[in-house]
Amino acid sequence: MKKVLYFFLYLTLYQHMSIRIIPKDRQAKGAFNSGEIIENKPIGFPREGGELKPYSNLFYWAYAEAKTDSTIGLHPHEGFEIISFVLKGKIRHYDTKLKEWRPLMAGDVQIIRAGNGISHAEFMAKDAAMFQIWFDPDLSKTLQKLASYDDYKSEDLPVENNNGFSIKTYIGAGSPVTLDTPGLVIRRFSFANGNHEIELNTDKVHSLYVSAGAHIINGQRTNQDDFVILEQEEKLQLAADTSTDVFIISSPAVVPYRTYAKMFSK
Repeated sequence: MKKVLYFFLYLTLYQHMSIRIIPKDRQAKGAFNSGEIIENKPIGFPREGGELKPYSNLFYWAYAEAKTDSTIGLHPHEGFEIISFVLKGKIRHYDTKLKEWRPLMAGDVQIIRAGNGISHAEFMAKDAAMFQIWFDPDLSKTLQKLASYDDYKSEDLPVENNNGFSIKTYIGAGSPVTLDTPGLVIRRFSFANGNHEIELNTDKVHSLYVSAGAHIINGQRTNQDDFVILEQEEKLQLAADTSTDVFIISSPAVVPYRTYAKMFSK
């Protein structure tokens, strides 16, 4: 415990930080089927409130958890790339491109490239949890393309084991996942308790969701379900006093096209 405190004091005294923390109670909220599926949303739709608006090429980010078996009925999408990361349990997916239900388990990932239009439905088994995140791949181009769908199994995604932590790469070096949205690196870090340091690219915005555990990130105390944004930081420095799970999306600090959010911002 003393080492964690010393690490915290070092960061507080010597680090120049660009860090923003949005706790769960300041995130947008949502629900389906009278609360059968509940959501907290680090980046919600404008009508839902919440502290954050879309930034970089991230348009929407929801954590969804099923309180009982429940199905979100068929509904349409266009343009965006919509990615579901299964965190716990199992889900099933149906869309008008495949015209069949496909199962997904914890660790799997599915991508809908909505293109010029697609409709889909989702079933979540009781206690299942997932992120659903919408990316803006340059809608001026993708709205002209045919929709497509891919799913990737957990065992097909690379995992790197380091001293005291492991990294699962969803999008980035070694991963089979491909996107139209440029400049993304998406990884899930599992940390043992102790002090850890990860190099960061200062040309990217790093968006972190604390899936499990409580710890200190770059000098700031964080808790489970906190959302953290790091900008212009060279390192992620984490002091964990318990096992910790952090999901990180690194996206361009400067997007080289006009995003949907910018088109309609006042």
